[in-house]
Parts: sequence; C-alpha cells; structure tokens
Amino acid sequence: MNEIAPSLGDLPTPCLVLDRSKMDRNLARMRQRAETLGVRLRPHCKTAKSAEVARLALGGEVGPITVSTMREAQYFAENGFTDITLAVGISPSRLGQAAELLARGIDLSVITDNAVIAGEIVAAGKARGVTFAVMIEVDVGEHRAGIDAHAPELLEIAKILTEGGQELRGILAHGGHTYRCQGEEEVAEVAEQERAGAVLAAERLRQAGHACPVVSVGSTPGALFAKSLDGVTEMRPGVYMFMDLFQSGVGCCGLEDIAVTVMASITNLRPEQGTAIIDAGALALSKDRSTQAQPRDCDFGLLTDAFGRPLPGLTVEAVHQEHGRIGGTGADPAVLPIGSRVHVLPNHVCMTAAMYDRYAVVDGLGKGPNQPVVAFWERVNGW
Repeated sequence: MNEIAPSLGDLPTPCLVLDRSKMDRNLARMRQRAETLGVRLRPHCKTAKSAEVARLALGGEVGPITVSTMREAQYFAENGFTDITLAVGISPSRLGQAAELLARGIDLSVITDNAVIAGEIVAAGKARGVTFAVMIEVDVGEHRAGIDAHAPELLEIAKILTEGGQELRGILAHGGHTYRCQGEEEVAEVAEQERAGAVLAAERLRQAGHACPVVSVGSTPGALFAKSLDGVTEMRPGVYMFMDLFQSGVGCCGLEDIAVTVMASITNLRPEQGTAIIDAGALALSKDRSTQAQPRDCDFGLLTDAFGRPLPGLTVEAVHQEHGRIGGTGADPAVLPIGSRVHVLPNHVCMTAAMYDRYAVVDGLGKGPNQPVVAFWERVNGW
C-alpha cells in the first residue's frame, strides 16, 4: 500500500507497528547464521505474512520461502515468489489448489506423514496431470506431527509416492520443542536431535534407493543455537524476523530486539484499583500466555510508552475481547494520562499479528506521537 500517514499519532488504535530498523538487524543476523552453518535459508513467512518482509528477509530478492497456509502460498505466488514449501501436512481438500499453483509454474512442495494422504496425492496428481513435489515429515521429538525416523512407514510413504509418479523431494522436520528450552545449551541439544533425526530419515530413504535432495529443519531457537547442521540442506526459521517476549525468555533475543508492537490508547484509569484500561484486548493482543511457563511471566504483554521507553512493573494483566487491563506491582498506571498511547510487546507475535491486515512501518521507534510512518505494508490472512 502506498498510503503514508504523517505520524503514529494520526493512526487509530489498536494498531500493529513494525520498527524496520530492529527487523533489519534480526534479518541480517539470521542470514549470517545460515551462511555460517552452510545451509540455505528458506524463511518461514507464517509470522510476517508480508511480501515486503519476505523480500527483505532474503536480502532484497525473491527466493525460497516457507508458508503455513494455502492462502499464503497463493499470495506469495501473486507477489513473484515461485519456490514455496507449504510446511503443514496437506489435506486432500487443498490438493486442487496446490495443483493450480503447479500448473502456473510455481515450484510448490507439499508435506505429509501419512500413507493414506500419500495415496490421495498420487490420485490427485494423475487426475490433474501434475507431479506433486512431496516432503515426508519426521517427528524429531516434539510429537506434534511427523513419523519417527526409524518407522517402516517412512519407506512405505516413499514407495507410494514414487511408484505413483510423484516427486519425493526430501525430509522435513520441525524441532518445536526448542520452545520448551531455557538457555543456549539446552536449545543446542534439541537442535542436534532435530538434525540427527532428519539426516537419519534421509539416509534411510537413500539406502532404499530414493532420491532425497532436500533435508529441511527449522525453528528460530534451533537456527540460532545449533552447533552444526551437517547433512542438512536448509533451515526454516520464521519468528526471528520480529521476535517476541517468548523468544526473549528462551534466550534468542533481548527486549530491545522485538520489532513489532501493538499501539494502544489509555481509555480509562481506575485509581482505586491501581489499574488502567486500553483499547487493545484479546483480539488485538491474543490470549497467548506462553511466557507463563518461563521464569518471567509477562502476562498478556509488557509495556512501553509512546517513545518506546519501558514502563517497569506494568503489564497487560487481563484481557477481554476489546479491553486490556494494565496493572502491576510497585507501579502506578496513573502516570499514563487518559488518551495517551502505549506500545504492548507481544508474548507470541505470530498470534498477536493474526488479526491485522497491515503494518504501520516506522524506522526506529522513539519520537512518540510525532513518529513518522514511512509505509504501510499489507499482510495476508486466512487459509
């Protein structure tokens, strides 16, 4: 979008604000990590859901990306991205849309961990006259999706796909249990489990006579703290672009690295209760309470003032659909006049951003209500 607003103070709240200078530092850090580890960076765009951000993540170019929904795949294809991995197990109801993208020349990889779905992929490929590129997902310890690297089903799925005329592209793993870690060494141990499991599965496929050109792993903590990715060809981190309170709690970043905030307005003060009300509630912030399991519980988000300065002791302690309640111990919300603006640092930025259709982009938050908005960048939503 080309619309430019004079300043943040001109925007209605709640509003999703993206500090480009912080984001650029996060992007550069991950590009350097991929180079150091000797793997291709295939950034996961499920967090940003923005073509502008995806291009910057790839150094200003159009390149390989990861998505989590078919709508994202279509949106990024419309914006010139042609090498896309849909990193959520494909359902039969989406195979028609996937085939349409293939027919348009999009190099779309889909994934499965199930022999029945593999058969559906074969049938859809034959019926529609396309060849699906398929990754087999392996479970490396999170136990969310994927099959064990040792499981006989791995070779069964591979056989169904290849004998059915489809392309077996490789192995995909996600060490999501890095998010339960605290500290670099613990993350590094899980990252090694992820690497070893993915490589083992790839070796089993090759020993059985199958090509396995791609070995893909991915999580922001794993990418940042893995000591080696030997045998892996690519990594798919995503939340690193913006970071959030949960990633800070894992040790992936500092609070100063969080690039996305929700700008909200103080709509009421409750001096007798020691609280204030903002116009950003459960829909604007999400109900994600992931930091609750960490040493520092951030409730529904930490706060800064309009200049990006921390407000120590204050959190969004409760949310209703459109209301957030600010409170805290040893801090007085009354320092925030009614009508003033605050910024909420999100627990889980993927969830927080989900309700918004655009970012208000600034370059170095710090000028309060007079902060210039340099651009609006659209986001894609839906499935």
